[in-house]
Amino acid sequence: MAQDETGAAPAQSNGAQQQPTLPKMQILGQFVRDLSFENIAAQKSTQSQLQPDIQVQVAMDARKRSTENQYDVIMKLKIESKTKGDTPEPIFLLEIEYGGIFSIENVAEEQLHPFLLIECPRMLFPFVRRIVSDVTRDGGFPPLNLDQMDFVALYRQQLAQRQAAQQKADA
Repeated sequence: MAQDETGAAPAQSNGAQQQPTLPKMQILGQFVRDLSFENIAAQKSTQSQLQPDIQVQVAMDARKRSTENQYDVIMKLKIESKTKGDTPEPIFLLEIEYGGIFSIENVAEEQLHPFLLIECPRMLFPFVRRIVSDVTRDGGFPPLNLDQMDFVALYRQQLAQRQAAQQKADA
């Protein structure tokens, strides 16, 4: 290898590719913004031994904070449990808004929106799942263990809904 006059090898700048900068994400804080649980079955004194029909609705929201590279990401879940049959009766209703404060660096502007609404919720989900399990158990029901969520599919679904709403508004 060639050396310069100081005896050191010259820096290789020609032909060497620079390593891409990897995205950096850090959770600075997590919090329950809103939580509501209604044990409707107990209020109505209905007893149901049937397997319930459980519907889970999920929505995501993200916004920039005033501090540089910091974002709030909110995961909103609405979980309704009803009896199965011709006339379904409500059993319980759980609504939760769970948030995280994230520091995000090295993400291109065009990739920031999907990053906030896919990767950040993936980090929050285990905590939301535990809260849902604990609240349903403490509410007098078997613990509800949410299935894993496909946040990419949820993101695409929300984009499609926004585009459809925009087209409807433009028409």
